[in-house]
Amino acid sequence: MLGCLEIGRSFQYILEIVYLAYSILFGLALAVVLPLYFLRSRIRRGGPLHLEQRFGFARPSPARGKPFLWIHAVSVGEVLSLQNLVRRLRAAHPEWEIGFSVLTETGYAVAREKIRENVDHLFFVPFDMGWPVRRVFARLRPSLLVLAESEYWPRLLREAQRRRCPVLVVNGRVSSRTFRRMLRFRGPASFLLRKVTRFLVQTPGDRERLEKIGVPSAGIEVAGNLKCETRLPVPTPGELDAYKSGLGIPPGAKVIVGGSIHLGEEDALLDAFRRARGRRGDVRLVLAPRHPEKFADFERTKPIGDFVFRRRTKLQSGENWDILLLDTLGELARIYAACDAAFIGGSLVPWGGQNLLEPAFYGKPIVFGPHMENFAALADAFLEGGGARTVRNPEDLAAVFAFDRPAELEGMGRRSREILLSLQGATDRTLAAVSSMMGRKLE
Repeated sequence: MLGCLEIGRSFQYILEIVYLAYSILFGLALAVVLPLYFLRSRIRRGGPLHLEQRFGFARPSPARGKPFLWIHAVSVGEVLSLQNLVRRLRAAHPEWEIGFSVLTETGYAVAREKIRENVDHLFFVPFDMGWPVRRVFARLRPSLLVLAESEYWPRLLREAQRRRCPVLVVNGRVSSRTFRRMLRFRGPASFLLRKVTRFLVQTPGDRERLEKIGVPSAGIEVAGNLKCETRLPVPTPGELDAYKSGLGIPPGAKVIVGGSIHLGEEDALLDAFRRARGRRGDVRLVLAPRHPEKFADFERTKPIGDFVFRRRTKLQSGENWDILLLDTLGELARIYAACDAAFIGGSLVPWGGQNLLEPAFYGKPIVFGPHMENFAALADAFLEGGGARTVRNPEDLAAVFAFDRPAELEGMGRRSREILLSLQGATDRTLAAVSSMMGRKLE
């Protein structure tokens, strides 16, 4: 018996050293990153740093006596995937207090627009160091911590376990890249993931990967993809015509959107557009970068030729253009509603793709490159159902951009909407899981 106690103490001692080393390394990384973050956010953009929240000094002040639900998302994609769930939670449980945290500035801006009215507190997650995390937990005293997709911070998970607060991962996924990394460090990865009480994952493949890493099968459930149930505004025909007119899109023109594109893809899209314009003159191209700041010198460094190029932020109402760079935040969904076909970025380069569900919501034909690893299950579902097509080079893209087979593209758009509707149901399952776990302390 004494031997077991000594082993337990030794293990706990080693664990404390590991967490201390992690905190030191995190702090050193922070010392490097914070000055750069300051330069970018404060000096160049004039935006606040929110360091008082990130260090746990400015914390939400929840009302006493109410169960507190803490939901955390990383950035824009995760925030948008949770907006329908948050709305349903607010309606089903008005007696709860709901806090919603994010990691990035863009995530905060979108959450303030899309989610703020349905939560009691919106704040930045604390830096993953001991005392900021402890301060926030001590103030919030959450009954349940909900993490979106794959946000596994060691200190956050450890403090939740220490306070016997259950942790639920919703819309969970394990990409091929993440899986390979976790298998390489299977012991630490398994130790970390076992601090999660329950996983609601998107696909059977995600469940299988978690099991191979070492997560017990009993704690994993396939619930589907919350992003499939994102609700977007549906403009009337009159509203859509007015929007397109304001953008300078002529009646009858065909609009192609390159959505969430990454550096390295723009040349292929421009080449395809140039070829398509040689076959029909009414095609327009909208380029929506995933990171607009990386395209600051686009018109100076790219071979635009005789095409009329505009930036959305400088576009006058009704002004003519051939190529439009969408350098605004939160407008991509409206552009998808107005377009005739969509290319999904991050797929011609080995990034892993981007979300294809917004154009599917509006019933648009979808094309993407060969690199859709981060959305593999969704990409396969749309390919198999005929709602999407893989393109590999400018020739493939040009055939789509020129609408060489209009009836085929129209059918793709119709099927993309049907496939999206067939994939829904995750919100109901997730809502039931959150409701059952609230207030259930860990043993």
